[in-house]
Amino acid sequence: MAPDAVIVGTGPNGLTAGATLARAGLSVELYEAGATIGGGLRTESLFDSDIQHDICAAVHPMALASPFFKAFGLQERGVEMLHAPASYAHPLPGGAAGIAYHDLDATQAGLGPDGRRWRRLMRPLLQHSDGIVDLLLSDQRSLPRDPVAALLLARRVLAHGTHLASATFETEEAKALLTGVAAHAVGRLPSLTAGAVSMLLGHLAHGTGWPVPRGGSARIADALTAEITAHGGTFHTGRRISDLAELPRSRAVLLDVSPKTLVRITAGRLPTRYRRALARYTYGPGAAKADFLITEPVPWTNQAVGQATTVHLGGTQADIFRSETTTAAGVLADEPFVLVVDPVVADPERARPGKYPLWAYAHVPNGDTTDPIELITSQIERYAPGFRDTVIAQRGTSAAQYEEYNPNYVGGDIGTGAMTIRQSLLRPAPRTNPYRVPLPSVYLCSAATPPGPGVHGMSGYYAALAALHHEFGIRGRPSLGPVRDFGSTTRADMAP
Repeated sequence: MAPDAVIVGTGPNGLTAGATLARAGLSVELYEAGATIGGGLRTESLFDSDIQHDICAAVHPMALASPFFKAFGLQERGVEMLHAPASYAHPLPGGAAGIAYHDLDATQAGLGPDGRRWRRLMRPLLQHSDGIVDLLLSDQRSLPRDPVAALLLARRVLAHGTHLASATFETEEAKALLTGVAAHAVGRLPSLTAGAVSMLLGHLAHGTGWPVPRGGSARIADALTAEITAHGGTFHTGRRISDLAELPRSRAVLLDVSPKTLVRITAGRLPTRYRRALARYTYGPGAAKADFLITEPVPWTNQAVGQATTVHLGGTQADIFRSETTTAAGVLADEPFVLVVDPVVADPERARPGKYPLWAYAHVPNGDTTDPIELITSQIERYAPGFRDTVIAQRGTSAAQYEEYNPNYVGGDIGTGAMTIRQSLLRPAPRTNPYRVPLPSVYLCSAATPPGPGVHGMSGYYAALAALHHEFGIRGRPSLGPVRDFGSTTRADMAP
C-alpha cells in the first residue's frame, strides 16, 4: 500500500517532519542513506565500546526552548537533559576566563565591572524569552507575537552585531564571552546575523540552558523514531536516494537535504528560475572535527573553565573577529576558533576510570582538507598545558570529509548554508513559502529553510504543516505530546 508521505533524510528535521505527519494520522516512510538513523544526532563508540562519542551535535541550547520540542515533551519521553554548572566558558591567554554560568547571578558576580552590564543585556531577554525564541525560530514570514521582544532584540543586535560591539564591555573576559557565542554563526564577524545568534544562545544559557542528553544526542533521535514507528511509520536505512523516481508513489515528498542534493535528485525537473536561485545559494565555512579519548579531565589553566560542557577557544574579541573573518574569506587561520565539548562535566556516567570522551571542532575554510588533529590539539594546549599527554586515542575529520559523512554539510558547512542576512530571511530562495519546491507535492524540510541551523526541529515541523495544508487539506496542528494509546491517534486529535 502506498504511503501518504515519504521523507528523505532522518536528521533532526526529517524526524520532526515524520513525527508531525504521523501524529496527523498519515502513513509515513523515511529513507536514510546511512546505516543508522539520526543525521547530526548520532552517538557511536569510536575508540572503546564503553565510551560513546557524539558524532555531530552534542550540546543542545535550543532543545528545551524549541516550540516543537516543548510540545513533543522530550523529558516526558525519557530524554533526560543534563546541565553543568556553567553553560559555556571562554579562557583567555594568561589564565583569565569568562564563565557563563547557568545562574545569571553567578555570571554577574564573576564578570567584575562588566557584571551589571551583562545582567542589563540578558535579563530583559530572559523576561521575554518566549517572544525571542518565537521570533528567531519562526518561519520568517509572520509578524512577531511579542513586539517588545522584537524591539529588545533589534537594539541588542545593532549594538553587538556591528563594530559597536568593541565598546559595549570594559573587560576582555566579557567581550570574549559574548563573541564566542556569536562565532556559532560560523562566518564573518561582527555581523548582524551573528549578533542575533549571540542574543538567542546567550540568553538561553541563563534560561533553559545548554544541556546535553544523558547518554548522548542519539537519545533525541531515539525518541522521535519511537514516536514515528509507534504511529505506523517505517524506516529504510542504507538507502541513498539518487533520483526522486526511486521513491514509492505518495501524496507528499519531504526532503531533509541540502540545496545541492535537491538539484541532483530532481534530475533536471526544477524550473530554470528556481534552479538558478539554488545555484546562487552560498555555503559557509566548514567545521573540522577531532574526537579524543583522554585519561583525565582537561587540565585547564583556569580550573573554573572545567565547570562548563562547552568551551570556546579563540583568544580575545579582536582575535576572534580576525580569525573568523579570515576563515570566511577562505584562508585557514593560524589560530582558528575552536569549540570544545566535554559531556562528562554534565553527564559523569559517560566516563570510565581513565577514559573520558572529548570532542572539538575548528572553523576552517569551506571544503578544507586539512587533518584538524594538530590544529585543535595545539589550540587546546594553549589553555590547558599537558592536554596532549592525556590523549589515548584520536580521530580527525576534515571539513571535506564531513560532507562525505553527511551530504547536507556541503564543504563541511554544518549549518547547511551561510548565515548571511539575505539567506537568513530568504533561504534557500526567495519564495512566499520557502518549504514548497516548485514541483508537484515536493517540500524541502532541511536547515536550508527557515529558521536555519540547530537542533530545534522547526524546519521539519513547518514543512510538515505546509504539506498537511496543501496536500491533505489539514489546517489544524497535530497534537505532539505523549499519548498512551498510540494506535488511536487520528486527525480528530488535532489541536486547532
